[in-house]
Amino acid sequence: MTNSEQHQESAAPRWRHDGVRVVPGNRLDPNTAQTPGMHREAAITYARVGAQKLWAGTVHIHPNAKTGAHHHGPLESVIYVVRGRARMRWGEQLEFTAEAGPGDFIYVPPFVPHQEINASATEELECVLVRSDGEAVVVNLDIEPVEPPEDVPWVDPIHRG
Repeated sequence: MTNSEQHQESAAPRWRHDGVRVVPGNRLDPNTAQTPGMHREAAITYARVGAQKLWAGTVHIHPNAKTGAHHHGPLESVIYVVRGRARMRWGEQLEFTAEAGPGDFIYVPPFVPHQEINASATEELECVLVRSDGEAVVVNLDIEPVEPPEDVPWVDPIHRG
């Protein structure tokens, strides 16, 4: 092998180590921020796989458990409901609400005050959570919620018909 070929080989990506990563479901990392009544485990992080712009993991929410009001700064979040019933409240006074069940996706835009709630008094809520950055940005808010909140059905802005 010539010096030029050796240089090209060493400068090429090491796909075996720097390519696709599969994180087995039974090897998630529980050493992540926790909330009482919830159990989060990280799957995709910078430390685990080198992710630069994502954090992904799971959250199990006990029956009747809920977060306090908070937002995630400039981050976008996606929640996929695997099992159970999720209730989301959002707004300056958590005045809006919507529910999601298995197979549903929830999108939370940057800076939106919100609260995640397990809508069931008897069943655990299981979700997959993805955020648009590896940083754990959580800004807790002191909000007195409006009661009752307004139910907001989703309307597809692209396929209105």
